[in-house]
Amino acid sequence: MSMRDGIYTTVALALSGVALAGLLGTDAYSQAASAEARGLQALSLQIEAQPALDCRACLSGEDDSDRRLAAAGTGAGR
Repeated sequence: MSMRDGIYTTVALALSGVALAGLLGTDAYSQAASAEARGLQALSLQIEAQPALDCRACLSGEDDSDRRLAAAGTGAGR
């Protein structure tokens, strides 16, 4: 049984190598990586644009999300 397992492992490893080479050769990997980087950059810019949270209000249990949404002009605060 271990001889058969070794053959299956060798074939699986070879097929994995061919699949990886195909993925890298078609430029699909770099396109996906650049799309992910653009998404992360957009997310970080949105987070930086939001007003800072008032940590004292968070700790005291106050909910100021309606006030912040109204100040931003969107959502439930209207």
